[in-house]
Amino acid sequence: MAKRRMVRIKPKNAGEPLFQLRIAGLAFRDGYVLVHRAVHESFWTFPGGRAEIGESSDITLKREMMEELGVDVTVGRMLWTVENFFHYEGVDVHELGFYYLMDLPESFPFHPTDIVHRNLDGKSELEFKWALATVESLRALDIPPYFIAETIENLPETPRHLIWHDGDLDRT
Repeated sequence: MAKRRMVRIKPKNAGEPLFQLRIAGLAFRDGYVLVHRAVHESFWTFPGGRAEIGESSDITLKREMMEELGVDVTVGRMLWTVENFFHYEGVDVHELGFYYLMDLPESFPFHPTDIVHRNLDGKSELEFKWALATVESLRALDIPPYFIAETIENLPETPRHLIWHDGDLDRT
């Protein structure tokens, strides 16, 4: 098996930015959207992960959901491509993000308030929950990129491209 190579350019020197390609999915059920976080972090985000070299974005999302949730998802339409700029753990990050709608199997657990799934992803323990898919609810969760919270109740009908600066997310 060939070594996996993520689409990520790490800084060679301190103070240089990191570049990465991240693919994420928004799954909805009964007025809720699935979110996740690493347990050591205070903020939530939408499930996904980094693409591998030679892998299309839809296949990345399917692979990541199989790895993190143990389920085969159906990848729907593209919502956004985002040039996202933010600061995280002492590093400036330039992230190219692709955000899709996705459908989870009905067998995936649902609960309106509890953590519904946990997984170890490398060194990070991830937890997943369903959040009410409203502007107010997602604002309260602290869920970057923040433009998604503002548009969660009115998703774009066609793919949108954004250049977004989320500001300082240095949580250390």
